[in-house]
Amino acid sequence: MLRLFVMIGAINVLLSVALGAFGAHGLEGKITDHYLDVWKTGVQYHMLHGTAILIVAVLSQFLGSQKAVKAAGYLFQAGIVLFSASLYLLAVTGIGWLGAITPLGGVCFLIGWALLAYAGLKAKK
Repeated sequence: MLRLFVMIGAINVLLSVALGAFGAHGLEGKITDHYLDVWKTGVQYHMLHGTAILIVAVLSQFLGSQKAVKAAGYLFQAGIVLFSASLYLLAVTGIGWLGAITPLGGVCFLIGWALLAYAGLKAKK
């Protein structure tokens, strides 16, 4: 689990930096300020939860390979795909219904954090 989540987390953080730079330099002036803010929100949550996946890798070593820790990592990844990717697509296409997908990613993030809290509670001292 350690190697997998380090790889997934690092790739996500790399992508969030690249997408943030693209938004700042490639999209400025090409999309409205509103949609640029939407893009930035996607990048912010992408970076945060990419880092959270790296934290999952570390916690898996301290908390053991609990199912809750592993599930949290996968939920963070699902949240990135549903939340951040839907915002990226919304920002560049303006297709409004994509915004309806975003909350599903938010729910994945919330459940992931709740599972990490549960794993901490259940960890052996």
